[in-house]
Amino acid sequence: MENLLNEMREYALTYKVPIIRDQAARILCKTAAEEKPHRILEIGTAIGYSALLLAYSISSDAEIITLEIDDKRIKTAESFFSRSPYHNNITLLKGDAAETLTTLSGKFDFIFIDAAKGQYVRYLHAVLPLLSAGGTIVSDNVLFRGYVESVGKPPRRYKTIVKRLREYICEIKANRYFKTTIYYEGDGLAVSKKQI
Repeated sequence: MENLLNEMREYALTYKVPIIRDQAARILCKTAAEEKPHRILEIGTAIGYSALLLAYSISSDAEIITLEIDDKRIKTAESFFSRSPYHNNITLLKGDAAETLTTLSGKFDFIFIDAAKGQYVRYLHAVLPLLSAGGTIVSDNVLFRGYVESVGKPPRRYKTIVKRLREYICEIKANRYFKTTIYYEGDGLAVSKKQI
């Protein structure tokens, strides 16, 4: 499995596909290993790296549903999944995540958000009814290149993303049902544990 994950890291580097950074990946995997979820939802598959990391870190028969919109990335992810011992545990759903989320049923113990940064608040609203009691939401890139907590103005092309990520952090921290920790490793990782 380590060889496959190394190959995926090389692929991401070569083809400039954004995947979770090593420091953030360690926190994601540690959190998942501690929580031992039975059902995982991932928003943003890319090449399938984090889905396989999660499967590998919990070492169980957890069901993972992962959402992706890009055809090329779906094909690549499916290729990597098929070569892993977890190919029967992972279901990849194609389509716009905001729309696909409305079609899902049942509860998830662990939700990983790593898709369009400007949509995090929208994703949050969509996943709240799907999260089981005591479940965890992990969100990547919440500090977005340091701009989210910077007092300076972000570059114009990132202005909307930064504004919406700030809204996301405010909303998840203000939600009395969650205890949220922001980790500064990688590009910022928010771990939000539902208290009931």
